[in-house]
Amino acid sequence: MRLVKIGVASVNATIGAVRSNVDRCIRLATAMAEDDVTLAVFPEQVVGGYAAEDLVQWQAFVESQRRELERFAVETARLRTVFVLGLTVGVDGDLFNVGALVHGGKIRAFVPKEKLPTYNVFYEARVFSRGVPGLDLDARGVFCGDRIFQFDFGLLAIEVCEDIWSPDGPMRRRCYSGAEIVCNLSASPFRAGVVGTRREMIATRAADNQCTIAYANLVGANDGLVFDGGGFVNQNGRPMLEATRFREGYAATVVDLDRTIRSRREASTWRSDLEAFRREQTPVPVTALHEKTADRSKLRYPAPPPGTSFFLPSANLPVKTPREELLDDFYDALALGVADYYRKIGAFRRIGLALSGGRDSLLTLLVAHRAAELLHPDLEGAALREAAGSMISAFYMPSRYSSDATQNAAARICADLSVSFMIVPIEDAFVRELDATRTLLGPGGPEPTELTKQNVQARIRGQRMWNWSNTSGALFLQTGNMSEKALGYTTVGGDLEGAFSVIANLPKTVVIALLERLEKRFGYPGIRATLDTTAGPELAANQSGEAELMPFEVLDACLYLYGAEKLAPNEVALALTSVFPDRDPAQLALWAEKFARLFTQSIFKWVQSPLAIHLGSLDLDRERALQLPVVQRTEWKGG
Repeated sequence: MRLVKIGVASVNATIGAVRSNVDRCIRLATAMAEDDVTLAVFPEQVVGGYAAEDLVQWQAFVESQRRELERFAVETARLRTVFVLGLTVGVDGDLFNVGALVHGGKIRAFVPKEKLPTYNVFYEARVFSRGVPGLDLDARGVFCGDRIFQFDFGLLAIEVCEDIWSPDGPMRRRCYSGAEIVCNLSASPFRAGVVGTRREMIATRAADNQCTIAYANLVGANDGLVFDGGGFVNQNGRPMLEATRFREGYAATVVDLDRTIRSRREASTWRSDLEAFRREQTPVPVTALHEKTADRSKLRYPAPPPGTSFFLPSANLPVKTPREELLDDFYDALALGVADYYRKIGAFRRIGLALSGGRDSLLTLLVAHRAAELLHPDLEGAALREAAGSMISAFYMPSRYSSDATQNAAARICADLSVSFMIVPIEDAFVRELDATRTLLGPGGPEPTELTKQNVQARIRGQRMWNWSNTSGALFLQTGNMSEKALGYTTVGGDLEGAFSVIANLPKTVVIALLERLEKRFGYPGIRATLDTTAGPELAANQSGEAELMPFEVLDACLYLYGAEKLAPNEVALALTSVFPDRDPAQLALWAEKFARLFTQSIFKWVQSPLAIHLGSLDLDRERALQLPVVQRTEWKGG
């Protein structure tokens, strides 16, 4: 047996906080060394934070990362664990996103990322140079390029994030060149379904390349990106470790590297591919490092988890359904996004929102409360709920159209959460603003439209929230959802206002499903009180969002088919007949056309909305996912 203990660390790094980030790494490095970890893998760009975007164009920012990595090396010199960390390194005219190998108090090598993503939320090719096969550069006395590394426990390869997502990444040639362990340093943002995709992809790569993969992921939020952390160790397709997500820390497991050698000898197809590689390509050079690594004499052979055997998995069925797991992930991601935005900016003293008694603001409040709990990690139980509630202010601002049902629902949930609740009517201001609007329109001018009357109410609320936020130093949360944002069912200067959008990338049907899940989990009466009301903005008499737009399930299907699948309106209409076979095809066609028209006309609105939390691949965020011109015509859509 050749036993090795591999640790994967999730670090909540803040962009630019190079010293604090490295302090976190040193604490975890020390803990892993005390746990007899042989090889410790940290996330991508953990030193400088991710995604630094154009900040890497400041030379001082890049140099500070090198200084802090050198400090990490010095402060871990007494530890015999091998460490791999991510940072930005400059070499002449190049900037590389690298994995750094540190051992024995020295920086041993930099290995650049080769696959630079420029899609969805990623813009790396804008600022970074790609690593290439055979690269051999000198980064002020440290090798920077394409190598694998020989230690007393085995052969090690390093790669960064996107490199593993391509079947033709550097892992293939490095494993054919002898690498047994591949360390993948990642900063992979949370998005719907990503954990299952990662798990399957890592297992596939480990099996295809007959290697052990150690995958470490960043945790925490920066801007609207939420990194869910966690990590994996997979040996030749067999899962050995899956670390807990949404928390900072590390997890470790023991693997027998002799098993990897045996698997390679048994896999005839892999050996055939290896023969072809040797005929056609040059092996990746090996750098031998002779310093002794951590003592492995106390390591024990990896036994099956309790309740399982080498031949049988656990008999315990999953407690959650896949739907419940996804909804809980959304809740965790949203709360972490708000908590880190609040904590890392450091400019806020409390959190506030306009609470309408409707579904969207209710979910935003529940997320804000959980975020406030995350900001009190030393408390629990009733003390934690009270401390979180004391950080939040909720304001119910009724007009003549507001109902007793929504007011009671808003009051009820604030009582459930121990959140400050204040009723501040806007009726008098509404009348004054309508009179002022008539004055602006001039004598004999038109009467303010019904839509204007609705928008006036929303803008009064938005202005009041900003005035309160400015004075109290509070983080003002915007509460709108993705579906209504997509169709412009929102008011510029009104309910589109806020410092941070919490659920702006969550479709309305998911908002409702998540509320139902949270009611099941927590049992707050205020959730049911809200779900029993009619979904609508209450800016006019008897207003219903579905009546004015379309049924939410149809709206969200249109959003997916048009925005994600990129279907033309007539194709959306045809697809809707399969999704909703019991609905009138003619009506579905009308809704599809209405969606496409309103979506295009509303882009000018949603590009003005606040920064929002990233949750999927269809974010309505011009700088993140769906980049569309504001000024466009729709002649291309056809009929």
